[in-house]
Amino acid sequence: MSMDVDFFEGQIDEDKLLVALDDYLTSGVHIGTTVATQQMKPFIYRVRNDGLYVMDIRKTDERIRLAAKMLASYNPEDVVVVSTRQYGTVPASKLGRLCNFKVIPERFVPGTFTNPESKHFTEPRVVFLNDPRWDKQALNEAKEMNIVVVALCDSDNLIADVDLVIPVNNKGRRSLARVYLLLTQQILRERGEIGENDVIDQTIDDFAFKIIKN
Repeated sequence: MSMDVDFFEGQIDEDKLLVALDDYLTSGVHIGTTVATQQMKPFIYRVRNDGLYVMDIRKTDERIRLAAKMLASYNPEDVVVVSTRQYGTVPASKLGRLCNFKVIPERFVPGTFTNPESKHFTEPRVVFLNDPRWDKQALNEAKEMNIVVVALCDSDNLIADVDLVIPVNNKGRRSLARVYLLLTQQILRERGEIGENDVIDQTIDDFAFKIIKN
């Protein structure tokens, strides 16, 4: 059980969450950085003794649901998922494959959204970003082209150009796996491809970036 469970004990109705509270906490979904931007403060629950900001799991859960409903409302070919952060490449690719979204992992080529003459050119209606800072080029081009932006945002992110924020630890390997798994499952529920209470045959390990040990 997570050491942070006491922070939320008695404050959250677990029956209203997509997964058990401890599933969120042991994945580190709630753990932010030692910095909280003014824009992200509405999503902060408290500060730990070690100086790390803790995000409000209720708001994270709420935004995963909201983002899933929103993304499910678009045709799959109109959605592009971007993750230049290494730990986000595997879960982003899983989301893309299971939901039929286009995925741009590892490197975003400048002009992908703005230059029709580029071989990488694509015209999404909505872009999902793993991290507004790491995916800054994609964010800037999306805003230039008036493309809707949904993003996973940590406590230290600037979010002025993000249309829908999902407050979450967007740096942790298992945190990203957990969030992408839940988002994928909820999108499929919203589309009616699985039942409202059904779960997909995937685990957090299936969505996690694999670390190869020598």
